[in-house]
Amino acid sequence: MLVRIARFTTGDDPRFALVQQEGDKTFLAVLGGDPLYMPAMPTGERIELGDGVRLLAPVIPRSKVVAVGRNYAAHAAEFGNDVPTSPMLFLKPNTSVVGPDDPIVLPDWTIEVGYEAELAVVIGKVCKDVSPQNAMAYVLGYTCANDVSARDAQKTDGQWGRAKGFDTSCPLGPWIDTDVNPEDVGVVSRLNGETKQDGRTRDLVFDVPFLVSFVSEAMTLLPGDVILTGTPAGVGLMDAGDRVEVEIEGLGVLSNPVVRRA
Repeated sequence: MLVRIARFTTGDDPRFALVQQEGDKTFLAVLGGDPLYMPAMPTGERIELGDGVRLLAPVIPRSKVVAVGRNYAAHAAEFGNDVPTSPMLFLKPNTSVVGPDDPIVLPDWTIEVGYEAELAVVIGKVCKDVSPQNAMAYVLGYTCANDVSARDAQKTDGQWGRAKGFDTSCPLGPWIDTDVNPEDVGVVSRLNGETKQDGRTRDLVFDVPFLVSFVSEAMTLLPGDVILTGTPAGVGLMDAGDRVEVEIEGLGVLSNPVVRRA
């Protein structure tokens, strides 16, 4: 059963809702509390998505965003790298997360910032030392992600914490979709309307069940934690004034403007 969970504001405190499509109109069926940590309870209030309604990042991880590097062979090759023999993990802080239409703010210490379209996995319950066969039981759903990366800092620092963890470097959205089949969906990025990346998750080196299991062996995954599964080939640079879109087939589109810190 398709369930889409959105986080939104109408100018007050953030709230959660189920996304409902009726013809060409989209409505938000407002929920009480946070469905990532308690049973979803409809309040009876419905709001049409439009003027005055702003979608937010569907989840702000209380714990962590775990990202996976070089998880598409063609992407590893375009940078002259070998495919890892096991998942290459790094962390992005929760302060890097922004939502749909929030600006990606380019820091003043980098001049080479790239986009990376990715399928993001949202964890639904405490997950530790699970097998790949049981891993999907711990997944709440999926959303679109952009693993924004300061390429120059990535090269000079060696470690990727600054290059991939700066504020606004992890756009997520537009909602969490519980019905996506991660085995074979399209992952697309567009820069100013022009398609730059066009891959499919069937080409992941390490698939979603394996990644959830592998990460859970190293660190406990908590409800609301996010795993970024890697990006297909075709990454490039963006600059102030650009707009970047990430589209996951059957899920939706995440769109963000790019600005530079004054």
